[in-house]
Amino acid sequence: MTLRQLGKADQAYEAIERMIVFEDLEPGTLVSESFLMDKTGLGRTPVREALQRLSRSRMVEIHPNKGVLIPPTSVEAELRMLELRRVLEALGVRLACRNAHEADRQEMGHMLKRLAADRFSLRDYADTVKGTHELIVRGAHNEYLADAIAPLQGLSRRFWFNHVVDEETEIKAGSSLHTAILRAILDRDPDAAEAASHELNNYLVDFSYATLRRSTS
Repeated sequence: MTLRQLGKADQAYEAIERMIVFEDLEPGTLVSESFLMDKTGLGRTPVREALQRLSRSRMVEIHPNKGVLIPPTSVEAELRMLELRRVLEALGVRLACRNAHEADRQEMGHMLKRLAADRFSLRDYADTVKGTHELIVRGAHNEYLADAIAPLQGLSRRFWFNHVVDEETEIKAGSSLHTAILRAILDRDPDAAEAASHELNNYLVDFSYATLRRSTS
């Protein structure tokens, strides 16, 4: 779905989240609603609605009469999120193995073909990662899981894209791990899907510690 197909509040959410993920809005800075209106080309109401959602997801902090703070990321927070994400994603992939409809499975098949592409730009890869997460959660058909896991995945994506160094190597690793999850779901193999989701989580934990080592060396 393109931004033009989304409602205005959703358009604002997607645009602002993308700016945060790629540090077009630098961590630690305060921005105003009017600044974001100018950046997105959208009005005050959709921008305000988007900021409320982003605040609930801990992507921004709203400070009345001061502005909107883009909070910094930290390895410690990422590791705490991954503890919870590990459990929820394992549940999510098992549910997707059982509950995914034929339309969900067709979209997963299309995503597998996209992941098999030889090369991605970092920004293109961001779309495939988010799209894969959304497909799996949609296939689980549990709205409570969707509400619980979306903020964790969003914050984790932000951390990864903020700290990736070797783009080609990391994109290749991530694509392979997401491919394994989708294939297991399409095979309706919950044990393999859970194992693949744990492999992804292990990779993200290792990535976090590597980030910490670079910052302290």
